[in-house]
Amino acid sequence: MKPKAIWNELKFGERTFFPAVRILEEMKEVVLDKSFLASANMDMELYYMFREVSKGEEEEKKIKEKGLRYDITIIPPNKLGLEFVKTAGHYHPFLPDSDITYPEIYEVLEGEAHYLLQRREDVRGIEKITDVVIVKAKKGDKIIIPPNYGHVTINPSEVTLKMANWVARSFSSIYEPVKRRGGAAYFELTNGEFVKNGNYEEVPSIRFLKPPDIEKEVGLNLSKEVEMYELIKEPEKLEFLTNPNLLLKRKAFV
Repeated sequence: MKPKAIWNELKFGERTFFPAVRILEEMKEVVLDKSFLASANMDMELYYMFREVSKGEEEEKKIKEKGLRYDITIIPPNKLGLEFVKTAGHYHPFLPDSDITYPEIYEVLEGEAHYLLQRREDVRGIEKITDVVIVKAKKGDKIIIPPNYGHVTINPSEVTLKMANWVARSFSSIYEPVKRRGGAAYFELTNGEFVKNGNYEEVPSIRFLKPPDIEKEVGLNLSKEVEMYELIKEPEKLEFLTNPNLLLKRKAFV
């Protein structure tokens, strides 16, 4: 299946944004089906990342002053051989002088998403995955990526997935550990099965969770009908993104 649309620009408020495009060549290490790769067009566009999105100059300034970034990612329906289309997968860096990584919050704007989260720990000098979670989300759902979890987003549907995220702007995502392992701890197949990635020595069974209660977990009083971009009006509610200890105090984990 080929993508149904090419998203070469995004209209947001009074502004137009242009994407960074993820192509199959950049994803080949994390795709399960190597026979698919052997005959695929490696220039195939898989998804579109619109970074530092805002509706106007004043809002852009406010977002930067708070040390935040608002992004929109669009993933058209597609299949990577045996798998549904997905993101490359990454971890977040540690805060300075800390053993805690930055969190993130996502929202499904259109379509459906499966968020695969995995906790990576150093156990006596050996990298281990100690928790794997799948959160199935639909339009309006907000999903927290807790500290010390990496994540992959999967579009398991026949419609385009459009999602947004708020994140601290002071870091870059870390892709190498997932790439080195040939993907996340599990692959989601188009028949609905999840299969373990054999490049990991040992991984726990998947925990399947519903989207969290955002009000209870981080005090964000947002209904499914209210897009989280509106938090630009109350940016103090996003402080947990730059100060994860606020999240830890609430014990806001998946």
